[in-house]
Amino acid sequence: MQADEGEDRFWETKSLSQMTRAEWESLCDGCGKCCLVKLQDAETDEISYTDVACKLLDCGSCRCSDYANRKKIVPDCVVLSVKLVSQLQWMPSTCAYRLLKEGKPLYWWHPLVSGDPDTVHEAGVSVRGRAISETVVDDAELVEHIVDWPA
Repeated sequence: MQADEGEDRFWETKSLSQMTRAEWESLCDGCGKCCLVKLQDAETDEISYTDVACKLLDCGSCRCSDYANRKKIVPDCVVLSVKLVSQLQWMPSTCAYRLLKEGKPLYWWHPLVSGDPDTVHEAGVSVRGRAISETVVDDAELVEHIVDWPA
């Protein structure tokens, strides 16, 4: 069910810092892009995405398999906050947190707009079918997995 004009479209009326925890969490479109391993060039600081996903990402559903404990299991997991959204240069251009911080609208395929969590996959925006788990890739091979589609 698509969000109608009369429904609570909180993302259009509230700033990120005004949102409740539930509203904040619902901004995640389930694309899985933020869970991809990223490489940073030591000389230029340029960020490159890979098609290799965190071991906790279920590459089929594009959701974390242990969201509540992710930081304990993966210490370098980034737990988003309003402050971090402004600082993280690697956030995908399609990310709802980034879009709203930049004053842009959510895309039609975002589950809050479409009313359907599968539209992000149907639109080809998610990592579904394109990512593999880091459990099957050696760190030395990561550079061979650099891709340009996530950003």
